[in-house]
Amino acid sequence: MILLGIDLGTSSIKVSAIDAETQQCIASAQYPETEVDIMSLHPGWAEQGPDQWWENVKQAILKCHATGKYDPMAIEAIGIAYQMHGLVLIDKDQHVLRNSIIWCDSRAVETGNKAFQEIGEEKCLSHLLNSPGNFTASKLAWVEQNEPALYKKIDKVLLPGDFISMKLTGECTTTISALSEGIFWDFKQNKLSKDIISYFGFDHTLFPDLDPVFSIHGHLKDSVASRLSLKAGIPVSYKAGDQLNNALSLNVLQPGEVAATAGTSGVIYGVSDELSYDVQSRINSFAHVNYEINKPRIGVLLCINGAGIFNRWIKNIVGANHTYEGLNEMAGKVQVGSEGLMALPFGNGAERMLNNQIIGAHFHQLDFNTHTVGHMVRAVQEGIAFSFRYGLDIMRENGIRPNVIRVSKTNLFLSELFTRSFAGVNNVAIEFYDGDGSFGAAIGAGIGAGIYKDAEAASEKRKPAGMVKPEAVKQYDELYGQWKELLNNQLAKASKTDTLSFSLS
Repeated sequence: MILLGIDLGTSSIKVSAIDAETQQCIASAQYPETEVDIMSLHPGWAEQGPDQWWENVKQAILKCHATGKYDPMAIEAIGIAYQMHGLVLIDKDQHVLRNSIIWCDSRAVETGNKAFQEIGEEKCLSHLLNSPGNFTASKLAWVEQNEPALYKKIDKVLLPGDFISMKLTGECTTTISALSEGIFWDFKQNKLSKDIISYFGFDHTLFPDLDPVFSIHGHLKDSVASRLSLKAGIPVSYKAGDQLNNALSLNVLQPGEVAATAGTSGVIYGVSDELSYDVQSRINSFAHVNYEINKPRIGVLLCINGAGIFNRWIKNIVGANHTYEGLNEMAGKVQVGSEGLMALPFGNGAERMLNNQIIGAHFHQLDFNTHTVGHMVRAVQEGIAFSFRYGLDIMRENGIRPNVIRVSKTNLFLSELFTRSFAGVNNVAIEFYDGDGSFGAAIGAGIGAGIYKDAEAASEKRKPAGMVKPEAVKQYDELYGQWKELLNNQLAKASKTDTLSFSLS
């Protein structure tokens, strides 16, 4: 029996076929090979085309089939992981009305901040566990205010995973988890937020039917099954935001357990059994994949927009002749601290943990006579690790104090330099697990289809594949103090201007 997992990322689509009994990956594929562009018509904007996601999903599935390592007709369930917070709008014929306003788009910050003030900070935080910020609800309000003719055509509002599920099955559904990540869900009333709906003037009919995360969200349409060489009628039995799904794949399900990712964005994700929130709304709390009204499991998420995208940027800048592996080797020859060169990685829109300020990315103390490409790459990766420390300190303020953080060996954690920097800067051990987002989506599909009894039963076979312990903690702590001072100086400057910038200083 085979489970198919789809991971709708910002950069590409990843698909994996997993043996349900052994939980081993039989085959996987990524499409496209090059990273998908983010459209930015104005500074701070970020959009992608949902129909292009769908085309890429189909190509990724067919590419996975083409490995010849399994019989596509043996696939019994499909699961979906997806980039969180994106806004997808469809009309009554299930046609996409506009590009998706994705997670790192900052246009709705002021819309959300105004709602936060006028609904009431305490009420938002205690009921929604978040400020509306620039999450999906605020993005929808932006469309209503700025594209009223298009807004009137909307039949349903979807998250990215809801959209892919709809394309597979023809059914529009969503989950408490998805609504909570969009800041549409009231945790105290256990229903769509009356405050958000009333304040923005949304119609309840815009929201699809509600299903549990692990459940049947629809069955594969005949036409799609034929196109993708799959059995018609197999269920789409799981869909969850990428960070929640990553936690599932890393066996992070119970209070106190913590996961991290370092892809385009960087994330620290912990689980709590309390309706917790940060009083400054720098971190976000959502319904975890195993959330139940009578047994809350809250995913506490801190996101750093400028993470792996900064590493990609430096690779693009130095030229196509350099691979990530080659750059990591060059950076590994540079001493800890990059000989005084420091980098702030915040060049990918408003940063929630910085109170939604946009400060841009910066190199500090760049010396033309000393610093090489290796220095710059090391400074970038250390700067990203420092940003994780800044975020983890916020998590610690809110009661999440891990000694171990679980990760998969993907994205920046493929870099030994970054991994060791991360462990040393944060003074935590890094525990590696095999698998990635598409693996987690496949396992989730097995849970939703009843192949596994529940999430806990599905995780019984999951064991760590390795560990990196913190080193050079004192040295990194001193460097972090210098980096944090640099960050605070830029935050002070940013409070005096709204200019988006990249600078060498």
